[in-house]
Amino acid sequence: MHIDINLASLPYEDARQFWRRWGTALGILGLLTLILLVLDVTGWVDAHRDRVAMAQKRAMIADRDRLRAEADRILNQPENRTTRDESRYLNELIERKAFSWTRVLENLEKVMPPRVHLVSISPELDEENELALKMTVAGDSRDRAIELARRMEESRRFVQTEIKTERQVDSQTGDTEQFEMAAIYIPEAPAQPTAAAGAKTSTDAKPKTAPSKPSPKKGIQR
Repeated sequence: MHIDINLASLPYEDARQFWRRWGTALGILGLLTLILLVLDVTGWVDAHRDRVAMAQKRAMIADRDRLRAEADRILNQPENRTTRDESRYLNELIERKAFSWTRVLENLEKVMPPRVHLVSISPELDEENELALKMTVAGDSRDRAIELARRMEESRRFVQTEIKTERQVDSQTGDTEQFEMAAIYIPEAPAQPTAAAGAKTSTDAKPKTAPSKPSPKKGIQR
């Protein structure tokens, strides 16, 4: 039997190669979709965990504020005002004892930019019993004061730094502007003695025992 096939109207197609290419593309697309789905679920889980942690922190802050408000209410009662004033006075003494001018000036010297110098500084306790510094600095441009505030914020000793006021001055030292700044000072924690030093001290303090005397030899029996 003779069969005529017109190859022009029915071209040859390699179905295996077609499905192999499209199958590979669909597999890659499915893998990317799965990865994106896993990342989406992981991000949702992390966000839920963060929301729970934030809710717990907010609850702790609310409890602390409630306890503080209750304590303030009790201390503000007429019969407790003497105790309140004595407590504030003792807290001020403790904070003043912890304040060190040498440390503060050393920390300021580390963050002070060029062509800016300290004119005056005064510490005081704020409502949170934190050491609030009021400073007056002078320089030749406002950018220097902004740089000083940025450096103080980047350090670990000063927080909530801000420029309160600024004014033009005419000084023989070349200063053209003067700035009033405020910041909260965080004192350094006192150094704790290391365990090795304590062990060495205890070893050195251990009393020495007197050497034992040799026992007398027994005579030879005949």
